[in-house]
Amino acid sequence: MKTTELPRWASGFVLPVLNLLSALLVAALVIHLLGESPVESLQILVNSAVINPEGLSYTLFYASTFVFTGLAVSIAMKAGLFNIGAEGQMYLGGLGLTLAMLAFDASLSAWLLIPLAIVASAVFGAGWAFLPGYLQAKRGSHVVVTTIMFNFIAAGLMNFIIVKYMIPEGDQNPASRVFSDAAMIPQLSTWLPFFGENTPLNLAFILALIALVVYWVAVSRSSWGYKLQATGLNAHAAHYAGVRISRTIIVAMLISGALAGLAAVNSILGSTHYLSLNFPAGAGFIGIAIALMGRQHPVGILLSSVLFGALIQGGFDLSLEKPNIPQETFIFIQGLIILFCGAMENMYGPALLKLINATRSSKG
Repeated sequence: MKTTELPRWASGFVLPVLNLLSALLVAALVIHLLGESPVESLQILVNSAVINPEGLSYTLFYASTFVFTGLAVSIAMKAGLFNIGAEGQMYLGGLGLTLAMLAFDASLSAWLLIPLAIVASAVFGAGWAFLPGYLQAKRGSHVVVTTIMFNFIAAGLMNFIIVKYMIPEGDQNPASRVFSDAAMIPQLSTWLPFFGENTPLNLAFILALIALVVYWVAVSRSSWGYKLQATGLNAHAAHYAGVRISRTIIVAMLISGALAGLAAVNSILGSTHYLSLNFPAGAGFIGIAIALMGRQHPVGILLSSVLFGALIQGGFDLSLEKPNIPQETFIFIQGLIILFCGAMENMYGPALLKLINATRSSKG
């Protein structure tokens, strides 16, 4: 019997793999045109980002941030919303975290200070996502437009706050002061010496794994998750089924913003230990690619986050060993992945569906 839709295993696994391979094939062609061997380059990248323990710790460190931004975009997508504003929400999450640190890092112990900072990052991120969610739910303003504009507003606002109020007197660096030692989130190398000393991988990675589990339970194993997905699939049908669409949209955006805000924990508490200009460094936009490539599934989000983390870590080392391959090449590769897993995600769908039907007919 012929099917008109791809099975879940095909749409959730085979299509993303084919799209990824297509992006890597184009990237290999570009590397060849730059005068380097794609096979040798891939070996260097994998060795630097995955096989080498210290490199793996950096890969997982970057992935920790991407898990949160990927989840932020994914939870909004489940409600039929395309939250482009994770970058700005992460930025404001960093502000909330920093304000908590600057106010209390000299008076509170780490056991109280770090949880307070984590909560502050989530609250500020959620607060920045509230207005776009409210405008979408109550006024019909498109969330894509409002969240894009809120990214620009966040950048301007943070530039003003950091430069005007946070730079220590006599300092030239556009950043807040360094937090006290009580604000240092524990490093995983303390318990896992396999990764080596002085690597940035920290407890934020564990928080990211917990967030993935909570996301899976909330979306797939709760009545709220059913309402969320019903709203995303067909808002009119969900409304007639008794789902309060406006509330669902606003709550989804609040959670999305909170998750994006939590991404600041890894970047600031786990690495720099101060707030600097443009610290998100595009992590919010990478979250869009991760949500698309991971099909909004927790396992897919984790694997996609590790992949992008490996591209950043391996790409840095590869550009050092192969000067002909500039580091910007890997921004191009990220763009290719977004292109194939986003705009062209169903390119192989018809052919794959035809192949599945042909296989079933031959067996029948």
